[in-house]
Amino acid sequence: MIMNQAIEVLIIEDDLRIAEIQRRFLEQIKGFQTIGIAADYAEAKSLIDILKPDLILLDVYFPDMNGCDLLKEIKQLDKQTDVIMITAAREIETVQEAITIGVFDFIIKPVVFERFKQSLKRYEDHYRKLEAIRSENKIMGQEEVDKLLYKQQDIYEKPMLPKGIDKLTLIKVMEVLDAGQGLTAETVAKQIGVSRTTARRYLEHLISEEKIAADLSYGTIGRPERVYILK
Repeated sequence: MIMNQAIEVLIIEDDLRIAEIQRRFLEQIKGFQTIGIAADYAEAKSLIDILKPDLILLDVYFPDMNGCDLLKEIKQLDKQTDVIMITAAREIETVQEAITIGVFDFIIKPVVFERFKQSLKRYEDHYRKLEAIRSENKIMGQEEVDKLLYKQQDIYEKPMLPKGIDKLTLIKVMEVLDAGQGLTAETVAKQIGVSRTTARRYLEHLISEEKIAADLSYGTIGRPERVYILK
């Protein structure tokens, strides 16, 4: 094994436009290399067998298969190959099944680059830790096991979020801001389906965490509005 070589990624996605977006996202993250794209079951199985990727980016919905079924096969064939689900599937049963089988992460479409990058960097940290342990033929201690079980902490949270701040809503707010720069609390509230007061609470929390900034927008009528911008 060559230490610190690029992590080889196989994309399994039947929508080739989305697959291309994922490939371009990967190009922007140091330490990763796309080694193939598969659009159906036969192609996926063939490329997995031939290329033996370190990481697979996998959708759930395909005309000829279910991604969770393929995930089971992957885990049975090679437990060292990891999978990040990237899908429009939101059903609790699907999410729970993927987690139970052993998916590394679960990203809901449409994919925001920052969330994608966060997941890949967490995976790289996990991969490099295992790589170092294997290279030393080392027997793992409890601390090392804990570090692998409790993966690098999500960038959107601290050990304990403040009262009234929910992690999933916080991620939604960040995704909305990433899609449209310079938004008011009212606009954010409408897009994620919460009250203006709730949206402002989350936005002000993100300012306190220095993840976003605020400015004033001077319209032609009425008072200036406070707008929020990703840093």
